[in-house]
Amino acid sequence: MSAPDDRASVLATPHLPDSKTLKRWFVTTNHKDIGLLYIGTSLFFLVFGGVLALLMRTQLWVSRAPGEGLLGPVAYNQAVSAHGLLMVFWFLSPFAFGFANYIVPLQIGAKDLAFPRLNALSYWLYLFSGVLFGVSFFQGASFSGGWTMYAPLSVPTFLPSVGATTTVLAMVLFTASVTVGSVNFITTIHRMRAKGLSLWNMPLFSWTILLTVWMMLFAFAALLAALLILSSDRILGTTYFAQTSPGGSLLWTHLFWFFGHPEVYIVFFPALGIMAETFQTFTGRRIVGRKWFIAAMVLVALQSFFVWMHHMFLTSISLNAKTVFMATTIGISLPFDLMVFALIYTMKKGDIRFKTPFLFNFGALVLFILGGITGVFLGAVVLDYEFRGTYWVVAHFHYVMVGGVTALVGGLYYWFPKLTGRMYDEFLGKVHFAMYFVGFNLLYFPMFVAWETPRRVFAYQTELEPWHQLATVGGFLLGSSFLVMFYNLYRSAWAGEEVSDRPWEYASTAEWAVPSPPPLENFPGYPDYTSGELEFRDEEEVRAATAGGDPHGAAAAADGGTTASDGGAVVTREGATRPATPVETEHGGHVSHASVWPVIVSAGAFLTLLGASGISEGSFVDGMAGDVYLGFLVAGGVVTLGSLVAMTMEPFDGPVVEWAAQWPFGDVENTKMGMWVFLASDVVLFGAFIGAYAFVRVAYGWESWHHMIPAAHVPLPGLINTYLLLTSSFTVVIAMVAAQRGKRLWTVGSLAATFLLGVGFLINKALEWSHLFHVHSEAFPDGWGLSTNIASSTFYLTTGLHGAHVAVGLLITLYMIVRAARGAYAGNEEPIEYFGLYWHFVDVVWLFLFPLFYIV
Repeated sequence: MSAPDDRASVLATPHLPDSKTLKRWFVTTNHKDIGLLYIGTSLFFLVFGGVLALLMRTQLWVSRAPGEGLLGPVAYNQAVSAHGLLMVFWFLSPFAFGFANYIVPLQIGAKDLAFPRLNALSYWLYLFSGVLFGVSFFQGASFSGGWTMYAPLSVPTFLPSVGATTTVLAMVLFTASVTVGSVNFITTIHRMRAKGLSLWNMPLFSWTILLTVWMMLFAFAALLAALLILSSDRILGTTYFAQTSPGGSLLWTHLFWFFGHPEVYIVFFPALGIMAETFQTFTGRRIVGRKWFIAAMVLVALQSFFVWMHHMFLTSISLNAKTVFMATTIGISLPFDLMVFALIYTMKKGDIRFKTPFLFNFGALVLFILGGITGVFLGAVVLDYEFRGTYWVVAHFHYVMVGGVTALVGGLYYWFPKLTGRMYDEFLGKVHFAMYFVGFNLLYFPMFVAWETPRRVFAYQTELEPWHQLATVGGFLLGSSFLVMFYNLYRSAWAGEEVSDRPWEYASTAEWAVPSPPPLENFPGYPDYTSGELEFRDEEEVRAATAGGDPHGAAAAADGGTTASDGGAVVTREGATRPATPVETEHGGHVSHASVWPVIVSAGAFLTLLGASGISEGSFVDGMAGDVYLGFLVAGGVVTLGSLVAMTMEPFDGPVVEWAAQWPFGDVENTKMGMWVFLASDVVLFGAFIGAYAFVRVAYGWESWHHMIPAAHVPLPGLINTYLLLTSSFTVVIAMVAAQRGKRLWTVGSLAATFLLGVGFLINKALEWSHLFHVHSEAFPDGWGLSTNIASSTFYLTTGLHGAHVAVGLLITLYMIVRAARGAYAGNEEPIEYFGLYWHFVDVVWLFLFPLFYIV
């Protein structure tokens, strides 16, 4: 589709430019384009992390004293840390979600994801987070405290460089990307499946993505809490993880591994889904025990949040706790046993075709079995005492994680014909597999033999040198195998044999029912599984079915189509709602696929965090560099805020399918569900902050805690703020009712009252903080600031996070006041209702914070 002639404003050009133009890739919101961008970008980070790994292996060729070899001690630590961060965060999951973006809407019969612009925003936040991480290498030194960032090694006392702070902020930006993407996929899969496609009958790859995004939603919220606290320690000078903080190092470990163990399954589940798809396709046999396979995955997803302490057997947690988590670790292996045997038995029952995708996925199964067996040793408390901190852990970790990568590479070959319309070179694919599989095992299996080598150092017993040299040879062979893959795929994309819609004989999922590559809007009609087989309905059939047999009543049968964001009916800049069809909202005959604002919002966020990285313990770095960082911070804030406002004003049409399988959320509109899902992650975020407060207070002594708080800290300001917020929730409800009844003045007045009450909350909070900052007493001669003690740090940071949520709500309220004054919400109260969900949540959080910080 070519770009429209009127190029005066992107706001007026919702259609995509041609795919051969560079502009297409900056403005696209189409799920297939975003999927390709994810795949390409993640492969770049694979190369980045791989080069660092080869530098490490070169350093480990022989045992060296500090200062010898290619890398010095600090450079080696940076390489180890950056390699781990790049591979775990910027390669593994994004690579999988490249396939998820491209394939899941096709498999479930959706035209696109529920919120196309948020999908683009998720990608651009991911890309700019990686760029921000790359910038850290040019700021003195990048992060060198290990990819797990254990405290207190991660605080400025030990890592004072600006680059270390930039790395932490890059991970914050990456986590924001993950949260946005998780909300989008959860809403899409639950609300936009084709008619007749129940959850039980969804393809297994889509099932694994659904479980993955639910795990991401909660696990990354815990990681975000840990990263925000660490950022505060580095930027504002709080003392959560300082050496003097009671339980600080153990607090980080709890927060990180509450995220970290589900992350193993977050990485592996998409790979498991690809294994299931390819095993079915290349054996010609449905997965044996399919429903039990799904049930086992659900059980693993739930159990994944109850095993994190097995990473902490060497810490001071009690023996009883260690015993419990040893049992849960053994327990989570049992559902995996079921899935492994299901895959093996599927091979036994089927007729295997040894194509490249199957070889990689069979290899992934072998590697994962070896990784699982060696992990049993680490799940036993006594053996973990011996193996923790050695190369046994390195080898086990890579057999599990790179086992997942192996399946993902198989997925790349499996779906390559669908993505490009051409077939890869089968001979080169098998050469790649042979080099990959041999190279991987040469690299990592010797580490089990040389397990006594300590992690993260390049000095080890000289008698282990032959094993490390063999591993280095394997590492270079593994790296070389990807050169074969890149050559094969690049050449095949341009000159490979053209393929049909379904190049694999026994492929049965919906993506193989459309052309290769698929058209912009995926399907020739509307997918329908009601008969038990995939059929396509034309628009008239859908209209008639939606209206109960009356094609003219279809629009009335829809639930109003009154969403004011991605998805739902289009809301014009004046706020008048255009009626939507029961199938999708349209603009000029096609769903909109273009918006420039996601990339601009992400660029603004990048500049903001780059500027913030120049702050250390409350002040910018000295000299001209500090002025530059301040400029980045201000410019980034302006760009981010301005582009967010522009994005909300953009007339954008997202896909809405009322004629779809939506159980159990059929009565919840897309945007409302998206808001609920986002708030669920926010519950975990605040829960982690409240939990951190309780943890360090117990570690210090619950009653002794009061000695660290000045007498001037009294309940009255908190009580006043409680009344202000509760009243503001009431005014939001009044605004919603007024909008429903079409009373514009009442709507504007109620929103204005909400705004003023919120402003009053922040002013009261600022006055309270100012008073506490300037307290002068014998116990607090310099006031009670952020870095005075751990009690002040927890108070200011937790209530400050809540205050930031209030401030965001006020910006939204101000925007809604302006639109309400123009009549935007007359008879259309849903945007106010969605905002109300957020605002009520913020108020409820304060009801927890007030007694904790002012009374108890």
